[in-house]
Amino acid sequence: MKEIRAIVRPTRIQKLRDALRAIPNFPGVTLFKAEGFTAPASANRRSVREELVDFSEKTMLSVVCEDDMVESIREAIMLSCRTGQIGDGLVWVVDIGEIHRVRDGSPY
Repeated sequence: MKEIRAIVRPTRIQKLRDALRAIPNFPGVTLFKAEGFTAPASANRRSVREELVDFSEKTMLSVVCEDDMVESIREAIMLSCRTGQIGDGLVWVVDIGEIHRVRDGSPY
């Protein structure tokens, strides 16, 4: 199993939701409010004041899925959240060792 995590623009969530729901047997997604800033080397030169207040709203998401679903989910995230601008976000995949349901302790 894998966990796909991503940080994206909150304004792209509606389009992302539609893209994920279109994937057959999509397992679900969890969203988190987040804040962040672009790597300084990637951004244009700014004043010290701008550097201190440059955090912008982001949405972090997590999807736990079978290995064979990773590519379709990753593509849906990247295509629906891409604007072509700095700050579009990141997507990464993490291996999962074990998952258990809280409800009854059974393996997922």
